[in-house]
Amino acid sequence: MRRRQLLITVAAAIIFRLGAEELKNSDGRELIGRQAPPLELEHWLHSRPLEITGLRGKVVLLRWWTPGCALCDATAPALRKLQREYGDRGLQVIGIYHPKPAGDWDMSKVEAAAKEKQFSFPVALDADWTALKRWWLYRKRDYTSVSFLLDRKGAIRYIHPGGEFHEGAQGALAAHETCQRDFRAIETEIGRLLAE
Repeated sequence: MRRRQLLITVAAAIIFRLGAEELKNSDGRELIGRQAPPLELEHWLHSRPLEITGLRGKVVLLRWWTPGCALCDATAPALRKLQREYGDRGLQVIGIYHPKPAGDWDMSKVEAAAKEKQFSFPVALDADWTALKRWWLYRKRDYTSVSFLLDRKGAIRYIHPGGEFHEGAQGALAAHETCQRDFRAIETEIGRLLAE
């Protein structure tokens, strides 16, 4: 009987530890320092098809987003601001549209959604989520609206694991201290990477 209880206790501890490891890594920190995988996306707005290897020499901020997502709507002004303020210094913001549900290849929807968000930077269509799965959803994650910050050599240096980030806000967004802190962290990291 004692041996059985001991085995159950050990098994429970192992399962708990594996669960804790999964939670710890759901924010993507296991990817920091790795070379970014390829995008391999063919359909783009505001740009010819881009690939990570062709972006070397630039600091790159990639954000997966989808229409109808309040978190993506809240983050859109931050993406525009970052491109506007740091684009001339070597930052390239890229929006990657992933429709929900996956499988919609209609570029007119991408164009309308990008226009609504006033995105003038390159926007790619990840219609079947293949890039999102390669970059992020190869394991369980809390969000699909993830952001990656790459250094000039194409290495992943910062991940915002989803949700929203933005500058100080008014009204309903004014209480979003975490979102504002995340924006400041991303902006600080962009400045640091541009100075490298």
